[in-house]
Amino acid sequence: MHTPSNDPVAEARAARQRYRAGEVRTTSGVAPGVTQANLVVLPADWAFDMLLLAHRNPAPMPLLDVTDPGDPTTSWAEGADLRTDLPAYRIWRDGRVVEEVPDAADHWTDDAVAFLFGCSFGFEAALQGAGVPVRNIEQGRNVAMYRTHRPLVPAGRLHGELVVSMRPMPVGLVPLASTTSAAVPLAHGSPVHAGDPAGLGIGDLGRPDFGEATELEPGDVPVFWACGVTPQVVLEASRPPWAITHAPGHMFVTDVLDGRR
Repeated sequence: MHTPSNDPVAEARAARQRYRAGEVRTTSGVAPGVTQANLVVLPADWAFDMLLLAHRNPAPMPLLDVTDPGDPTTSWAEGADLRTDLPAYRIWRDGRVVEEVPDAADHWTDDAVAFLFGCSFGFEAALQGAGVPVRNIEQGRNVAMYRTHRPLVPAGRLHGELVVSMRPMPVGLVPLASTTSAAVPLAHGSPVHAGDPAGLGIGDLGRPDFGEATELEPGDVPVFWACGVTPQVVLEASRPPWAITHAPGHMFVTDVLDGRR
């Protein structure tokens, strides 16, 4: 267990040390105000396709950093190691998850190129500060994430459909949530949809494809943001020979305060 710190960067560094030591837990609510990132690692010969896909689809894939082949470090967190400092990783082979592990060091290769994409956890503190409840944090749960029927703009060998995260809130707070999250574009920006989930092709909010179901309170409406799990659906559809990603909801916690880059 941990308690929030008045110094979010110090809390972020402490969290990474816990994850390196083997703690597995969702990073929702960890180090409020610090940017969190989705991780995708691919062979170098697939890296340009991923870079182009991110350029063409910035809402679900706001690009923070790309590493050199084989390099597990990033300027977004001094001293961090992308192979060990996330709480949980997925290992992929030919578009399928074959293993979920707390440490990816044994799967890292000399031609591994890592991409960091912004995460909606990065605006949760801003929503709370504006007076918008974040139900998944209140309920102690991972955020709910859903596949949609909205296609991405493809790039080279990479293609797939949008994934969204959902946060319910009182209907009167939706405009405030939209303007608040729009001010954090590297955390997916403003929502892509609010209201009836059928508009995104989602059949049952109680059965998310990733994460945990979030209970709606009386007067709540579901609000959906583009989600950084989208590249994992791309991996399923496009089937690169191997990949490493974060496990949904188990992000890379950086040292950078939201909106400071």
